[in-house]
Amino acid sequence: MQTESSRREAAAATEQLFAANRAQGSVQFDVRSVDDVTRRGKLHESGSLRVRFPSPEQQGLSAVLVNTAGGVAGGDRFSIDIAVGESARLTLTTAAAEKIYRSHGPSAQLDITLKVADDGHLGWLPQETILFDQARVERRIDIELAPRASLLLCESVIFGRSAMGETMRHGRFIDRWRLRVGGKLVFAETVRLDGEIGPLLDRPAVAKGGVAVGTALIAPGDSELVERLRENADLFGAEVGITAWNGIAMARFCAQDAARLRADMMAVLRRAAGRALPRLWLS
Repeated sequence: MQTESSRREAAAATEQLFAANRAQGSVQFDVRSVDDVTRRGKLHESGSLRVRFPSPEQQGLSAVLVNTAGGVAGGDRFSIDIAVGESARLTLTTAAAEKIYRSHGPSAQLDITLKVADDGHLGWLPQETILFDQARVERRIDIELAPRASLLLCESVIFGRSAMGETMRHGRFIDRWRLRVGGKLVFAETVRLDGEIGPLLDRPAVAKGGVAVGTALIAPGDSELVERLRENADLFGAEVGITAWNGIAMARFCAQDAARLRADMMAVLRRAAGRALPRLWLS
């Protein structure tokens, strides 16, 4: 018969085993403009995160984030810190959709810091984040723009792979965003879904059964940009809301599946960017 002491020892041993297998990774780098061409500056990688620069370009630079851990599990910790120098241009995406797996213990931690100097531009365009049932993740995105910097940022979250017959019923998703322009806070938001996420998404005032949501954040942005993004609104397959305030524009997406979300997100991003999306988005 197992005693209380032996049960505690077994639990501690299990926790140590899981802790030893939790992934950690960080990427920190900057880009700068040299003779009107964007070049990579200092780069630091550790753990299971990597960044690759697949092809030279005329002026801007493309980057691809790679998670060699193959996904994110409970207790994993990842950090990304990117600085875009004056007049530099960077477009970043991910090699694949990021999968957040189930956790019976602690949440995964994702910390993202983005800085853009005057006349610099950052396109933060990762592929979707997919949450499995009982996934637990907390993410922070902190963005600092100089007064003349520009940003095109998108994030998409899929609550279960419906095409595979999977649903997310329970878990934890906390998403904290802060955007400052010239040191002034112009956008702050924290999304908190904790516990019975599936029934919450079913509510008409929340997602009306939708399992795919996304946000595109554009700076600078104004009413003229909003009207341009709304021109093909009758072709959207999901519910899409677009607005502008505080010198930024935002599009919100809520779809019944990931395919419709991606199609609408791509349509908005193409119009906002005025250029082709990363090739990995098209594969």
